[in-house]
Amino acid sequence: MRTRTALLFALAFGLSVLPAAAKEKLTIYTYESFTAEWGPGPQVEKAFETACGCDLEFVAVADGVALLNRLKLEGASTGADIVLGLDTNLTAEAKATGLFAPSGADLASISVPGGWSDDVFVPYDYAHFAVVYDSKALKNPPASLRELVEGDPNEKIVLQDPRTSTPGLGMVLWVKAVYGNKAPEAWAKLKNRVLTVTPGWSEAYGLFTKGEAPMVLSYTTSPAYHMVAETTDRYKALAFEEGNYLQIEVAGMTTTGAKNPLSAKFLAFMTGPEFQDVIPETNWMFPAGATSKPLNPAFGKLPDVRKTLLFPADEVAANRKAWVDEWLAAMSR
Repeated sequence: MRTRTALLFALAFGLSVLPAAAKEKLTIYTYESFTAEWGPGPQVEKAFETACGCDLEFVAVADGVALLNRLKLEGASTGADIVLGLDTNLTAEAKATGLFAPSGADLASISVPGGWSDDVFVPYDYAHFAVVYDSKALKNPPASLRELVEGDPNEKIVLQDPRTSTPGLGMVLWVKAVYGNKAPEAWAKLKNRVLTVTPGWSEAYGLFTKGEAPMVLSYTTSPAYHMVAETTDRYKALAFEEGNYLQIEVAGMTTTGAKNPLSAKFLAFMTGPEFQDVIPETNWMFPAGATSKPLNPAFGKLPDVRKTLLFPADEVAANRKAWVDEWLAAMSR
């Protein structure tokens, strides 16, 4: 009776009794630090929703490799329109799943080391992996990967698992690029310096900043956060003599997402200033697209990488399991 009375009242006074139209929705799979309160996610979500009048939903997993693992498990029934947070070490393997569609994105504003021409994945930031150390806890940091491997086992480092984490995989590739066939022996030595191996970057960096270890695998850009947010240069990144391994982070549109017009709109949005201006001081990486303002001067104080190391994506795809197995065998002994 009450429902009928309310309906008659609404009709009598010309009030709408139809439900509000549902907003279009875009679902993006990404990693946890991107969606964190201090990460790019909240600002990106607000800016894109304002631009599109839609609903953007982030679904987060621990780290980048976990993104690809989840996508493989879900297959063609995935709920993701966009996957944001893979890197160039995973793109060939990701394409091989058949779950990604050509982006159709205009790449004119994209600028990353070595250039970019991929028709499926679109870069949004980049930096080199680096050992970051606490200058108050470690007075003589390693100047090379070799010194890290062969150094004092009492001076510990926190690493990430290459089976779930893109930095962890990056470290495996870094060691392989420098040591080649002798990588298993290098891991056997480095194991003595490893305090622990975490599933993702956030856990590792948290242990480091809590003082659990004087070193952590992170990025050359990580100290910029401490300089800007904490006004301290206590934490420093190392450019190694042999070179540092490069990470270029990318986003891709799934075949499911290709049916959603918002997917292409987001990739175009991602290359422009509203997205790119957010990246340096939230994700603490270099922007890969067009920006409207200069970088914070703190980025100019970061170490210059002597040499960039990077395997071709197809070579990583062909060897990733074997190289990770080498790491696992050494760390399990």
